[in-house]
Amino acid sequence: MGYKKKLTGAAVVAATLTVTAAGLVSAPAYADNAATAEYTVVAADNVSAADATAAITKAGGKVVGSNDAVGMYTVQAPQNGFVEKAGTSSQLVGATHKAAIGKAPKKEQPGAVEREAQQAARSAKRGGGNKPATAGMDPLDDKLWGLTTVRSDKARKVNAGDKRVTVGILDTGVDASNPDIAPNFNWALSKNFAKDMVDIDGPCEVASCLDPVGTDDGGHGTHVAGTIGAAANGVGVSGVAPNVSLVELKGGQDSGYFFLEPVVNALVHAANNGIDVVNMSFYVDPWLFNCTANPADSPAAQAEQRTIIKAMFRALTYAHLKGVTLVSALGNNHDDKGHPRADTSSPDYPADTAYERPIDNGTCWDLPTEGPFVISVTALGPSLNKADYSDYGTERATVSAPGGYFRDGLGTDTYRTVGNEILSTYPKKVLQEEGSVDEAGNIVPGFEDSVFKACNAAGQCGYYTYLQGTSMASPHAAGVAALIVSAHGSREGRNGFGLDPWKVEYILTHTAAEHACPNPPLVSYVDVGRPAEFDALCQGTKQFNGFYGHGIVDAYAAVTAHTPWDHH
Repeated sequence: MGYKKKLTGAAVVAATLTVTAAGLVSAPAYADNAATAEYTVVAADNVSAADATAAITKAGGKVVGSNDAVGMYTVQAPQNGFVEKAGTSSQLVGATHKAAIGKAPKKEQPGAVEREAQQAARSAKRGGGNKPATAGMDPLDDKLWGLTTVRSDKARKVNAGDKRVTVGILDTGVDASNPDIAPNFNWALSKNFAKDMVDIDGPCEVASCLDPVGTDDGGHGTHVAGTIGAAANGVGVSGVAPNVSLVELKGGQDSGYFFLEPVVNALVHAANNGIDVVNMSFYVDPWLFNCTANPADSPAAQAEQRTIIKAMFRALTYAHLKGVTLVSALGNNHDDKGHPRADTSSPDYPADTAYERPIDNGTCWDLPTEGPFVISVTALGPSLNKADYSDYGTERATVSAPGGYFRDGLGTDTYRTVGNEILSTYPKKVLQEEGSVDEAGNIVPGFEDSVFKACNAAGQCGYYTYLQGTSMASPHAAGVAALIVSAHGSREGRNGFGLDPWKVEYILTHTAAEHACPNPPLVSYVDVGRPAEFDALCQGTKQFNGFYGHGIVDAYAAVTAHTPWDHH
């Protein structure tokens, strides 16, 4: 789990929505009929909305929603032939199907606990005085080796984060009923962009098919959120930045896939609403790598990938220029991102249609992690060795962080134990569906070492479990980024407080703990049961290399750093 399939990744879109400067509004209704399908279309550079709409109409489509910030359109058109026709227009980059994949559990309505969580969040909104807020540790933090690896335990004695600093969790949702999430959850900015798809997500609970904010039927987003900013409140766990504000940006389906359109809409929302940091632990399907003109792909598939590339590049650039620091999981494919192996997993929709595709590094991108302005994070285990699954490479690795490594500690008592992974918040409902928590909310015998329950004085209980992946590494880095904004931000920033993304990245990389390549630099994972294709060559210097990038993120060094522009 982590950085996609099943949890953390997906495909091409979802939700007939329009983004305007004022925010997201519903598109006009358009009659369904069996002969039509929905698509995401991206206009070519410097093409007006009127010309793009005309080109879409000429290709046989009807515009039912748009995101003008990135020239992206939601279109209904015939099931056959539209992608090919759109791909021939000079006014359009191309079109991609809005397609569903996988399978997901049915959801439930939020109850009284959510309303209590809302009240707790409102009462916690005040903050931002002259003296930085500090924090202690929580009861389960002794299991969070990642927290001490990044020195959050020391950093929080100096600066535990500023409530004015917002971190967007672009993921499957966030369970705001968890007592570790509730105090830091920002209801005002949180939004769901991923409309339920009945075939994969079960029946819609509400007319709009958008799950209520503050819920998470996938679990992945809640785990990520807890690592970033679980409150240090005497219960459960605490996050890397336990006093920042958490914003749900639901861009993933409950089933764990991420479509292009909700991801783009979420990034634009973050940009337009002054969100400081966005964590992205996923890749956009159906292609692990999106290539501009892969000879193994059909013309329609090529056009589809060019559409995804263009939309993601525009959205990431737009967010960066609006002041959003972008942090992403590098990936779990044990790939050197500068020399990728052939892709055998794409497309992952429709089912059983994947084929082997050679990947040309110069014309193919794993998105969002290989997109512009993105801080990419590799995963390490408790021993500080690169996790077996983690992607790496000097071309893309920015920093490294704890992501969990189940097979770490070969020859010791910790080898192949769940404690090598990352413990964080998780929805009770998902644990019940997985069979580790019973109907009464108690941990099922046999799961006591991997699932934990903690309740506050008010009787609100949170649940916690272990996952591993670069999905778990990225939020450690995003938490440190949020602490950097908290400690070094200024009132001249956006919305009265903030820090330019290039400054955040400068501090993050310059304060990371440098870590040299292993000796010998070619690491084999055969002894821990992996095939030879997992062998990884670490290249570079102690200052910068393919396993650790600029180093392991260091929260304490980051909050105490002196920078050329600091006024402190």
